[in-house]
Amino acid sequence: MSAVDDAFHGLRHMISSGRLGAGQRFPPEADLCQELGVSRGSLREAVRMLSALGAVESRHGSGVYVSALRPEDIIGSLALTVGLLPLSGLLDVYELRRVLESHAAAQAAARASTDLLDELDGVLDALEATTDVEESAQLDSDFHEAIARAGSNPTMVALLGVFRSRSRAYQMFDMPDGRTIKHTSDQAHRAIARAIRQRDPVAAATAAASHVAQTEQWLRHYRPDPTR
Repeated sequence: MSAVDDAFHGLRHMISSGRLGAGQRFPPEADLCQELGVSRGSLREAVRMLSALGAVESRHGSGVYVSALRPEDIIGSLALTVGLLPLSGLLDVYELRRVLESHAAAQAAARASTDLLDELDGVLDALEATTDVEESAQLDSDFHEAIARAGSNPTMVALLGVFRSRSRAYQMFDMPDGRTIKHTSDQAHRAIARAIRQRDPVAAATAAASHVAQTEQWLRHYRPDPTR
């Protein structure tokens, strides 16, 4: 194990054990170096690693502080690594996404406000009208994010956002069968929105699971390359 690893795991343990709590300032750099048995360079690299993970933040002229440690922020940092997954790895994630998207849709059906229902319809109107691949991908993401927000669980919103961000790298709407794929996808979105509007959690969950499963099937069949 390198000195940077020693520093990283030492600082991580201080946070996870509660010795350094959310919002608390780190001890002086010299004290940490002595306690952990590492150089200033190794300590600073460990701090940069923790910062990338959303666990700490450096404040100019003030020092290093433990972040608020909000679950949604920590989960959101997974995008750094999930974004590296090849298609085979993303397909493994789809089993999780299928479960989570169906749960989110059920929650939306139970809790959705009139404003959310109108938002979903507006997004789908725009999605069905566009033929632009990038705009389609953004509107598709907006639709699923709005559903996740209805559950009032920021951590769920963040996790599904991480999964969708990598999925967007594998576009199929610009493939030879892209128009057919998009039409089928649009219909699936309408089925989800319809079940949510009818306040039917079971139908919403079923429609969402079916939609994600269909997308996974397309990915397995077409094996698109990631966008560059």
